[in-house]
This record gives sequence, structure tokens and C-alpha cells, in this order.
Amino acid sequence: MSLFHFKQFVINQEACPMKINTDGVLLGAMVDLAGAKQILDIGTGTGVIALMMAQRNSGAQIDAIDIDAAAAERSKQNFENSLFRAQLKSYHHGFKEFFELYPHSKYDLIVSNPPYHLNALQSPKEKTNLSKHTTQQFFFDLLLASKSHLAKNGRLVMVLPVETSLMLQTTAKDFGLYPHHIVKIKSYPDKAHIRHVISFSLSDDEALSFSDFCIYDQQSVHSLQYKALLKDFFKIF
Repeated sequence: MSLFHFKQFVINQEACPMKINTDGVLLGAMVDLAGAKQILDIGTGTGVIALMMAQRNSGAQIDAIDIDAAAAERSKQNFENSLFRAQLKSYHHGFKEFFELYPHSKYDLIVSNPPYHLNALQSPKEKTNLSKHTTQQFFFDLLLASKSHLAKNGRLVMVLPVETSLMLQTTAKDFGLYPHHIVKIKSYPDKAHIRHVISFSLSDDEALSFSDFCIYDQQSVHSLQYKALLKDFFKIF
């Protein structure tokens, strides 16, 4: 059994096409939860991001959806086995189907660690394709759907490869969403940025701001930033 022990919950990853990864835990620990009472996690996988948000915000109700049946069932089990089960619900739906079923739903926060290989050579394994590969149209559909289901002051937050983030920064306004903050993530101080945690809102009144985050100080030595961010979750800190 593939178990990952956090300080306040345990994740069973068995049969999930997307395992716990750095992108997901950074998003779960980093996303601003201020004022977020209704949250949607799109592509929840193991449910780790939803569980991290539930631990951080005891007043939030979190819906977690995944298009993969095994992932949806696994996240449901992980939720039910946690201290935060009352805050969490898991659904086996893609976001389009989910919003069709719940057309009047509104969220203060929508988060996603979406498929990240954009228009890349796909794996012969279908489950791997679903969890890791996508197209520009996927993101356009996600922006459009999110815009319709965000509360007035709601936010859409995603962790993305830099090139995908740059693409969405220029196209999101066409779908009624505007980037207002980006955390630029790099592995080492002397390396290029590899990910953006990008936050969109419905308002274009706020100037786009940036912050930097580094995972390692040197080989196998986590940065103080990383340790401070994950100290409430990882047993090693």
C-alpha cells in the first residue's frame, strides 16, 4: 500500500495516476485562503491539496472533483479517513460535467494542479494522458467555466509551467479573468523559474504583482522558505 504520512492526515496513493508531487503540496500550502468559505479543487487526484486547505481553514467547505474514477474514489477514502472529513466532498466528474450538474454553484476559491504537458507527445497509457497531458483548449474551457462559477470576489489559482502561465497571462482577459499575483518558483537560487502559482480574479483593478520562491538552497538541502511553508505538514520539518 502506497501511503504518505503528513502530520495531520495520511494519503493513500494506490491506483492514482497522479501521485503526490511538489507542485501540488506547494499549491496546497501557498494558496491564499483568506475569506474562502466555498472552495473547489479541480483534478484533486489523491485529495492532498483539498486536505491541506481543510487543515489550514477549518471554516471552509471543499468540493473536490476528478475525471478519473480511481482518483475520485481514492480521494473520497482519504477524506473519510481524515480529521477533516466533515469539510470535504469528492465527486467523479470533469469540471464541465460538474458545472452542468451544479449550474448555480459559486466558489470563493477554485484551485487546480492541472495537466501540465501542453501539446506534448502523449503517453500510450490513457490514465497518464489524462493526468499529465492537455491542450490550450482545456485551459480556455477552464477559464470560461471558472469565470461563471466564481463568487464576486472569488479567485482561480493554478500551479503551472512557466510557458503555460505566460500564455494564460495574455489570454485570460478574453475570458473575463485577470492575473493579479504570481509566485515564481525555482528549484535552486541560480536556476531559471520552473513553475508559477498564478492567481486570477474577476477584476482588472489590481496591478499584477510577483513574489519569488526557491525550493532548495543546494543539492538535497531545502530552503528556509520551503521549510517554513511546509512545516505544518511534513514530518521531516
